[in-house]
Amino acid sequence: MTILNSLFKIVAKSQKRVGRGYGSGVGGHTTGRGAKGDKVRGTNKLTFDGSKIKKSWIKRTPFLRGKHRVLAKSKPFAVNLGYIEKWFKSEEIVTIAKLQKKVDLYTHFKITSAPKFSKKLTFKGLLFTQKAKEQITEAGGKIEV
Repeated sequence: MTILNSLFKIVAKSQKRVGRGYGSGVGGHTTGRGAKGDKVRGTNKLTFDGSKIKKSWIKRTPFLRGKHRVLAKSKPFAVNLGYIEKWFKSEEIVTIAKLQKKVDLYTHFKITSAPKFSKKLTFKGLLFTQKAKEQITEAGGKIEV
């Protein structure tokens, strides 16, 4: 016969099993699922705010109209050196205006590195990653501010 004081002590409580019916004492049939409705069963529109679009949702959106809404002008667009090697010939000057003709809609660019880069190009007025700068100088190119 085992004696009670010789048994192992259980220090940690067992974890509650959530979502196993009403009898478990922890939640019911919606446990861990949020609310009922479209949010659980699938998707709902961003504009959904009850039964109809209310002015409150429209009023919360800022008055931004025109082209400037399309792009985040504060963030530069990353252009890989691999693309620049395809677009430009050797000993050509790469500027913001020339890149804008290749990549429409963007005003700021940042040049990123590529696995291989071998063209001798001159870059003016662009941002670079450290690795891209190294690759350009190794290929014999120049970076002008």
